[in-house]
Amino acid sequence: MPAKMLHVPTADGRADAFAAFPGHGERHPGVLMYPDGFGIRPVLREMACELAGHGYYVLVPNLFYRHGPAPVIELPEYIGEEARPAVFAQLMPLLEAHTAERVLSDAAAYVRFLTAQPEVGAGPVAVTGYCIGGLLAMRTAAAHPGQVAAVAGFHGPVGIDGPDALHHLLSTVTAEVHLGHAETDMTPEALGGLNRALEAAGIGYTSEIYPGTVHGFTMSDTDAFDPAALRHHWDRLLPLLARTLARG
Repeated sequence: MPAKMLHVPTADGRADAFAAFPGHGERHPGVLMYPDGFGIRPVLREMACELAGHGYYVLVPNLFYRHGPAPVIELPEYIGEEARPAVFAQLMPLLEAHTAERVLSDAAAYVRFLTAQPEVGAGPVAVTGYCIGGLLAMRTAAAHPGQVAAVAGFHGPVGIDGPDALHHLLSTVTAEVHLGHAETDMTPEALGGLNRALEAAGIGYTSEIYPGTVHGFTMSDTDAFDPAALRHHWDRLLPLLARTLARG
């Protein structure tokens, strides 16, 4: 599986990014994959390569490139309960500095770069994301309705800013949506409110709680990992992409 590090021109510099894609010189649908807050690391590279193996060009940007190349913060090989306080002490200032203005500016740069790659075919792209990346994926879909045909977020804080912000976010989304929530992140009542907002916006969607999961369930290098939930994530994501992205 061809893979490489790239640099994406942005309004504030250059964002390093990981790209994985099928070989053979063909063009493939593009997928922008936002990592969780822990950033580009082996598990994200593995997930990008797995998705690329299904026939997609996958771009994973370093969200916090303004603070340095990935890995921006020092990470243990396994992020367990003991390691989390030190990791989050480093991570929180980066998250707080990643303003909505920066998110939207970067999203435009990532989509522009992805669609310009010679290995990426014409037509719309998809955006997927994990944890904070799930919210960034939704914001990207809202900002680029003509270019994003599918959006998926997993254990992401979609709706965290309240109903008015959620209504504004969803008002411009035209992509088909899948949201996979951790059981510890979303009550059934909150899920009902989110799904009613999706319906009111006229969005084609699936939005569900993955049973027995905690926040971060897709990430195999953390103590939140749930292998069954990761499989379910692929079972939802791959058909979504197949339905919405043209090939050739």
